[in-house]
Amino acid sequence: MMQTAANPQHDTLERFISIYTSLSKDNLSTLNTIYSQDVVFEDPAHRIEGYDNLSRYFEVMYTNVNDCRFDIHEQAINGDVAFISWTMSLSHPKLSGGAEREVNGCTRLVLKEGRVVLHRDYFDLGEMLYEALPVLGSAVKMIKKRLGQ
Repeated sequence: MMQTAANPQHDTLERFISIYTSLSKDNLSTLNTIYSQDVVFEDPAHRIEGYDNLSRYFEVMYTNVNDCRFDIHEQAINGDVAFISWTMSLSHPKLSGGAEREVNGCTRLVLKEGRVVLHRDYFDLGEMLYEALPVLGSAVKMIKKRLGQ
């Protein structure tokens, strides 16, 4: 029986998932074990370059939210590229009166030498943010309804 070599990208992805599923304002320092110093992070609202900037972004985000959790559904790796589908449960005092909101999304990661060098999140910013705001939320929902979504 032939043994296969350990897959370092798989180990990196498992570490990433473990950190994100337990992430809170009390353990943000664990992010430095997964990201490279020159990481690029992108989502529909931001482009952040460098771990120090990303660390500050997470500190501000987690200081301002009541709760933020990730539930991972699927994962796949192809060479140095990994994909994860997830649901983020978010409670922010300025969105929907602090009620918990769920947003589905996926992440594309580029992995190098046991670290994440590129992190790109894909999700509906309208679902996460605009629909939760008074007045604007009603308008976005009406537009989506007219478009048949």
